[in-house]
Amino acid sequence: ILTILGNSAVLATAVRRSSLLKPPELLTVNLAVADIGMALSMYPLAIASAWNHAWLGGDTSCVYYALMGFLFGVCSMMTLCAMAVIRFLVTNSSKSNSNKITKSTICILIAFIWLYSLLWAILPLVGWGYYGPEPFGISCTIAWSKFHNSSNGISFILSMFLLCTVLPALTIVACYLGIAWKVHKAYQEIQNIDRIPNAAKLEKKLTLMAVLISVGFLSSWTPYAATSFWSIFNSSDSLQPVVTLLPCLFAKSSTAYNPFIYYVFSKTFRCEVRKLQCCCAWRVPYFSSDNSMENPVSTMWSG
Repeated sequence: ILTILGNSAVLATAVRRSSLLKPPELLTVNLAVADIGMALSMYPLAIASAWNHAWLGGDTSCVYYALMGFLFGVCSMMTLCAMAVIRFLVTNSSKSNSNKITKSTICILIAFIWLYSLLWAILPLVGWGYYGPEPFGISCTIAWSKFHNSSNGISFILSMFLLCTVLPALTIVACYLGIAWKVHKAYQEIQNIDRIPNAAKLEKKLTLMAVLISVGFLSSWTPYAATSFWSIFNSSDSLQPVVTLLPCLFAKSSTAYNPFIYYVFSKTFRCEVRKLQCCCAWRVPYFSSDNSMENPVSTMWSG
């Protein structure tokens, strides 16, 4: 519920401000699309299976669930990586060079991210890697435990970890360390803190917001990646079901964090959310007025 409401507010804000959106902000929209896509396509089935104490459906629904999780997970990771690179380029470039990052460039980048994610999600369907149930039995993912004695599976896992997890994570860390050093040097050159221009303060706030988004995603998925990597080289029976369940739930919670981070750091987003609240709630006092009984339409809506 938090994921759907929060990211729907992000998308509604983007639609209302579509003409004012800067090119890098399209990556934020893409991240919201990936988060809400994961929530809508996966979470209802996982919740129903949890209430059922067993996976609902057969192999087809299991493959579908794992495919959606892999697709949206890789898409989110690569979007965060692209956000870090773009922010690094903007911070370390002159204003004239940063203006070269246009909306068409970002749209091409977003299309590449989705194609890249779709490619990795399809590979297990064509024989490189496998999809299967989680050890606790109420969700599905890449079948880590099937890779013990399979060179095919090991090559897929190592390639996936390297190209979809390790390299993007290292890129994110390197970019934000570079940005932090650049900002630190810039602030050192300004002796009086009161003379720091508003543009520099805004840049620092945007960078901090992007860092928190990346940290939230990486910290949510790291326990899951660790338990999954353990399952590759050890029997899944060596881990208690709750040990495999909690990292999975924690990873799924990553889709709910971002709107709260936007709300804290973005004054524009806070204002737009308040406007959306007003738009959704303006009928309530009208329909609950004292004259509602005299108006059949009001009475019907109140009912």
